[in-house]
Amino acid sequence: MIGLFFGDTEFPKLILSSIKKKKKRYFIIDLSKKNIFKKDPYSYRINIGQFGKILKLIREKKCKKVIFAGKINKPKFTQLKLDVTGIYYLPSIVRAAKKGDAAILKELIKILSLEKVKVIHSTYFNPELSLTRGNYSKLRPNKYDLNDIKKGLQTLQKSNSYDHIQAVIVRNNIVVKETSKGTKKLIKSVKKIKIKSGVLIKFPKKKQDLRADLPTVGFDTFKDCKKAGLKGIVLKSKQNIFLDKKKCINFANINKIFITVK
Repeated sequence: MIGLFFGDTEFPKLILSSIKKKKKRYFIIDLSKKNIFKKDPYSYRINIGQFGKILKLIREKKCKKVIFAGKINKPKFTQLKLDVTGIYYLPSIVRAAKKGDAAILKELIKILSLEKVKVIHSTYFNPELSLTRGNYSKLRPNKYDLNDIKKGLQTLQKSNSYDHIQAVIVRNNIVVKETSKGTKKLIKSVKKIKIKSGVLIKFPKKKQDLRADLPTVGFDTFKDCKKAGLKGIVLKSKQNIFLDKKKCINFANINKIFITVK
C-alpha cells in the first residue's frame, strides 16, 4: 500500500496513472487547491492541520511508504481545522513555513519518519520523467550561453538553504531571481528583446529533500520562454520533472531553443 500526498500540476496525475497500470494498492491525501482527485474512490480530503487524522488513515491502511508530488501550497494557518495531533505539530510547521515551502515539506517528512513511514522519490514509478546529463536539442549553448549558465549556477549556489528560489534567468550577464510567485512570473518579468538570448536555469533549492518537490518544466514553460526571447533551458541531472518530453523537444528544435542537463 502506497500513500500519495498529492498537490497541483499534472505530475501527480501521471504518477497515479502509472500506479494504476502497475496495479499497486494506493490511497490519496488530496492537498490540491481544487480537490482535483475527488472522483477517485481512494481519495481523502484532509488538511495538514488534521495530522492526527492523516496518521490514523496511514495506520489503518498499514502504509509504510508515501510519495509527495505536485505543488502543495502554503496553508492559511488561521483557517485550518485542527485536531489534537495537528495542534501538537502546528508550531513546528508554522516555524518551517517562515523559511519557505521546502521547509514545510521537510517538516512533514520528519513527522512521518517518527511514525516509521518512509518517503520515497516522487519519480519512483515514473523514472522516464527525469532527464540525465546531456543535450536534448539540436541547438547547443555557445560560449556566451555557457558564461550565462555559469553565472546563474553561482547565484543559485549562494542562495539561502530554505529560499524559494528554484530558478534564475541570466541574460547578458544580468541575473533575475525567481520570487515566491514562481517560474512563470519570473519568465514574464523578463522583457523580450530583438536578439534572442538568455537562459532559464531551474535547479532544486539548496539542501532540498530530493524525494519531493523537484523543479518541473513542461510545454507551457517552453512557450513562455519563446515569448520572452530566451535561448535555452538548463536542468539538473535526475533532479527534475520534465513533462511532455517529446512535445517540448520538438518545440525547442523548431524554435531554436537549447535544452541542457548538467
